[in-house]
Amino acid sequence: MTTIEQVAAGVGTSTTRVEALDKVTGAARYAGEYPLDDLAHGVVVTSTIGRGRVVDVDADAVLALPGVLGVLHHGNALRLADAGDATLLLLQDERVAHHGAVVALVVASSLEGARAGAESLQVTYAEDSHDTQFAAEHPDMFVPDHVNPAFDTETVVGDVDAQVSAADVVVEATYVTPVQQNMAMEPHATTATWQGDDLTVYDSNQGAASVLQALVKLFGLERSQVHVLSEHVGGGFGSKGSARVPVVLASMAARILDRPVRVTLTRQQMFSLVGYRTPTIQDVRLAADSTGQLTAVDHLAYSQTSTVLEFAEQTAVVSRMMYATPALRSRHRLVALDVPTPRWMRAPGEAPGSFALESAMDELAEACGVDPIELRLRNEPSVEPESGMRFSSRNLVACLRQGARSFGWHDRDPAVRRRRDGRWLLGSGVAAATYPARSAPSTAAVTAEPDGGFTVRVTASDIGTGARTALTLVASDALQVPAAQVRVLIGNSDFGQAMIAGGSMGTSSWTWAVVDACRELRSQLVGQVIPPEGITARADTAGQVKAMTKVARHAFGAHFAEVAVDELTGEVRVRRMLGVFAAGRIVNPLTARSQLIGGITMGLSTALFEESLLDHASGDYVNHDLAGYHIATHADVPDIDVSWVDEVDDEVNPAGVKGIGELGIVGVPAAVANAVWHATGVRHRQLPISPDRVIAARE
Repeated sequence: MTTIEQVAAGVGTSTTRVEALDKVTGAARYAGEYPLDDLAHGVVVTSTIGRGRVVDVDADAVLALPGVLGVLHHGNALRLADAGDATLLLLQDERVAHHGAVVALVVASSLEGARAGAESLQVTYAEDSHDTQFAAEHPDMFVPDHVNPAFDTETVVGDVDAQVSAADVVVEATYVTPVQQNMAMEPHATTATWQGDDLTVYDSNQGAASVLQALVKLFGLERSQVHVLSEHVGGGFGSKGSARVPVVLASMAARILDRPVRVTLTRQQMFSLVGYRTPTIQDVRLAADSTGQLTAVDHLAYSQTSTVLEFAEQTAVVSRMMYATPALRSRHRLVALDVPTPRWMRAPGEAPGSFALESAMDELAEACGVDPIELRLRNEPSVEPESGMRFSSRNLVACLRQGARSFGWHDRDPAVRRRRDGRWLLGSGVAAATYPARSAPSTAAVTAEPDGGFTVRVTASDIGTGARTALTLVASDALQVPAAQVRVLIGNSDFGQAMIAGGSMGTSSWTWAVVDACRELRSQLVGQVIPPEGITARADTAGQVKAMTKVARHAFGAHFAEVAVDELTGEVRVRRMLGVFAAGRIVNPLTARSQLIGGITMGLSTALFEESLLDHASGDYVNHDLAGYHIATHADVPDIDVSWVDEVDDEVNPAGVKGIGELGIVGVPAAVANAVWHATGVRHRQLPISPDRVIAARE
């Protein structure tokens, strides 16, 4: 008999990942590791021009090479139907939209043979002039219909210009962020095989159900004919949030050659084929009275998209809900260039947008002579400023206060350039964090097995977040059995529709469906004898999600950073960081801590290192590998501590869960930049804060 103590050891208890042993022993298989018989390998060939068209593909020469089975190009590829994503319509015509676009796929019986064929394939182009120059004053800047995912492009509350004119203090500045790359540890890969008219793909993605929908449309199939398996995924950060190049090309090649085909992108190809964070230029105006009370917030964000598919980052949306103000305006502008299509990257919109807003808030605190934390406390809203809706919960104040105590903020001398350690100038900074707490319709099934165990099936995706473990804990609580009796199966599109692991909505959406299915199963089990095939209960949360009360649902946090800046070389070293968060019910403290530290580390990397540099003459990134695209490594990551405040929010979902995957990165670059200002007395409004920029700023 299950005891209360056994049940209580579920949600809220630090629990090692249930798949940990499989991962460390190599038993866990990823998309590019499934050993299928008669497997062929495909290698992608990408364009070497910035824009134009393919005139000729010399396939015959490559087909004569040993082991080469086929060369797919626009002249012989399968015709695909529109799936609502133009980046998936591969090899359908001769057009080359940007450098690094797909122009061919060479398939061979071995990976080495496919590589050799791809490297020797001669492609002739007719080249057109291209435009890759992103600038706020670009003549083709336009107002998009909406910004990701479906936010209004512009919002206005009150009279911003009048408030600015009447204000005691006005801060007006431009902030710039570069192209940044997702660079998940596991490259994008797919192994595809057909059995008659049924397609099975082993794919690296953040949502098998989403990929299934794309394949059904692209290849004109029924849902029952497509099976997407993504049991283990080595990271995504948004770049695997929908179907990508490998799943389309592998499926196409497998169909044509009538044998399984595997396609894995190289690290270099990921820079042009899987999305990236758009560069931004952000104009921010803050108006306030002499005490620092905001009277106006004005945020205008510029970003780029491609000529293939429009994607508008929601950069200025973060300013719509952070601070109380009688006048608020947020706007977005977009320009379509001859570049790869930007897509989602961890905390799209909020990550770059918070750099501008939270840096500007620090500048306002300086101008008003108010402590940066006190300034934020004075501008705490009672309702969401843009919508006027009440918050389901909002504990930013608690995060700031708890963080200030733990970090030792109030021992800080507010004057700049006061602290020194030899030639290192020392400073500290703070910034607030936020991310929407949303849920999406999902389905789940739970089976009571004859052996006394329970099997949960849900098309979730574990991209390294510990989703399996969280779902195991939630199910064990809902079933009122020990977690050891629960087995969670995920990453299989046959399990039904479910939210992707994205938008910090995965756990909140999947747990809702799992809890409902578990509760239904418990009611069915009363007085029943379990038959050999078990007893199964199913749940679909679509109706409940749509019927949710309209309130503002967000998670919050506060970041604190201490930096040291080498006065001679301009090097910036982050010495310690602290993040304090309010994110609803924490299902598994062990993996939650890991996720938040990972987000902070990524934000640190954004602040100091990451920048894709485009050669405008060729249209290609010049640092398109991990030797040239710098990210934070072990030596760059200091002591990072995270904690959270207790928060009960029954209005976000039945489990009271808010997503944390993206919350950790939001605000980190601003906290670091604010600390650099405190150390040096110089503001850095462009990321990354590299040594050359530090040196240039002091001269």
